[in-house]
Amino acid sequence: MTAEREDALDEDVLDMDVPPIEVRGLLSRFGDNIIHEDLNLTVPRGKVVGVVGGSGSGKSVLLNTIIGLREPQGGSVRIFGQDIRYAKRRQWTAIERRWGVLFQAGALWSNLTVKENVSAPMFEHTDMKKDEVGELADLKIALAGLPAGTGALKPSELSGGMIKRAGLARALALDPELLFLDEPTSGLDPISAAAFDELIHDLSKSLKLTVFMITHDLDSLYTITDEVAVIADKKVVAMAPVRELEHSDHPWIKSYFQGARGRAAAKMDASMHEQGAH
Repeated sequence: MTAEREDALDEDVLDMDVPPIEVRGLLSRFGDNIIHEDLNLTVPRGKVVGVVGGSGSGKSVLLNTIIGLREPQGGSVRIFGQDIRYAKRRQWTAIERRWGVLFQAGALWSNLTVKENVSAPMFEHTDMKKDEVGELADLKIALAGLPAGTGALKPSELSGGMIKRAGLARALALDPELLFLDEPTSGLDPISAAAFDELIHDLSKSLKLTVFMITHDLDSLYTITDEVAVIADKKVVAMAPVRELEHSDHPWIKSYFQGARGRAAAKMDASMHEQGAH
């Protein structure tokens, strides 16, 4: 099946004019422990949205619910207008072709090379020939900023930063419009984290991606997000550009952005903008 034919089929079952992610009245719980209650979130098309919250606020639960790995106890999740509770196989296939996911630890198959990992979604969701898949996999690996020859390596031979980039290359394999990132800079040294932030920023602009990014990294929030959704009190209590959140009176937001690390990140961001103006 050609890429053009696949796109036409996707447009038949998905509404590409609505926000890519719409969560309404979400209820998530484990037994009697309520994680989310009446949580609402809309991720606008073409925006990089960071998601933050304290430990136990359910950031990963929210991500897993949105991508269908966990069933909610109430409410709805719509991806490109499709309520995923009622998505049939054809709808799920269309959705999975339109998104890419970078899990926190990369989630690469350890017995496959980087190139084989990146090729896997193409073999699963397209009818491209092996040599075409190989060429595209090489392109995605280069796009993720990995050096030549990386495709032949196994995950065990990669550094932490390279694993993140290999995972990103796989997430971008099908030219998605929606990209999920789970703590993308976690475990990276400051230089590698800054380089990864720059890569995500450049790719989001050049590929016109909508990005849903869970992070605790304040530098990432200031560097690449358009808006930040804050999870507290079991729901999204605020969603705004990071500079607006600095002035919030909500106790958790105030402590997060006005604490020592928040002030340092804000100062660094302001300094970078000042240098860019000269």
